[in-house]
Amino acid sequence: MKPVTFVLGRLFGTLRAEWQQLYNRYFGKIERFEGDAEAICRQIVDRLWKGDFYRTSLGHFDFFWMRDFGTVAESLSKIGYRKHVLCTLRWALLHYRRSETITTCIDKSGNCFNAPSHAIDTLPWLLHSLYVSRYDLNKAERAFLIRRLKKYCKKYLDTTGHTRPKFAAEMRDAVIYDRSAYAVSLIGRMAYCVHKLGLEDGFPFKPQLYQDELITRYWNGQYFNADRLTDAFSAECALMPFFLGVIKDEKMLEATLDYIQDKKLNKPFPLIYTNKPRTFTYHWWMTKPFMPNYEERSLWSWHGLFYLHLLKRHKREEYKAEKGAFAKGMIEQHRTFPEMLNPDGSWYYAPIYRGDPGMVWAALYVEL
Repeated sequence: MKPVTFVLGRLFGTLRAEWQQLYNRYFGKIERFEGDAEAICRQIVDRLWKGDFYRTSLGHFDFFWMRDFGTVAESLSKIGYRKHVLCTLRWALLHYRRSETITTCIDKSGNCFNAPSHAIDTLPWLLHSLYVSRYDLNKAERAFLIRRLKKYCKKYLDTTGHTRPKFAAEMRDAVIYDRSAYAVSLIGRMAYCVHKLGLEDGFPFKPQLYQDELITRYWNGQYFNADRLTDAFSAECALMPFFLGVIKDEKMLEATLDYIQDKKLNKPFPLIYTNKPRTFTYHWWMTKPFMPNYEERSLWSWHGLFYLHLLKRHKREEYKAEKGAFAKGMIEQHRTFPEMLNPDGSWYYAPIYRGDPGMVWAALYVEL
């Protein structure tokens, strides 16, 4: 009966998530908070903790999303919530082990499901979270992760460790990529975490393989090309190799930050997803007429935060002004932490979607 139960659970989790998204578009309310940007973000982070795991948002993403949690696990640990991070990871591993899979999402009932489909970055973000939170893996968890790593290699990588030309969801889930720079950087980060966590029996490839691939195949002198098919700028592909420390070359980072400035991708505040939206191929349900400009020239808070962290780490002179513009335009104007906004800074509404409020990404802002 277990396989049937798991299949039904995945179906229920997916349908519930889709229903919540559509319901909130027309009937959901946006909770507003008092205070400055940091106070608003702290209130959101506190509200997203329910005693068992961190929800992803105060809107329709009221479940666990491995990718989103992975991006904030280190920040949460640094701002005083490491115990909550460990509890969330313990909870997630329990449900992953019960279903013998690792999915993008888990609902509050423990149903593991993928949204919108299986993703190449789910396992990398899990291992990253375990490493940065200093999670102490037990024997059963370690054996489970080694099994999943072996399956991951068979599914997504060729025998040399390079990514296969096969579709899988990732951070920019509206776009159909061919081996994106973001995906390569996540696998490179996973290779590093595998070594640190002692899981080499499941994943034999070294971080250097992915560092070399990013530099030789994707770097164009200003930023990392989005994927094998296009040389266009896409925020997550340009920033994630640096944000995760897969690439540490300061001159390369400076070139990317200069490009963002020169092309005004940080205006009116950071960060515009891409300046060449027509270059990409989109899933039909995540572009016109259903969700126009969702991951095109819209302003994404997530990537704005990656950008701000990189400005701060490398002591860029524009950091203070950029942080102030972000705080005022992205957070204080709306008195919450939005998923994304229209290019003019207004809330994003589409026929089947509304930008979600109260994102867990707020933890990244608190850490700044």
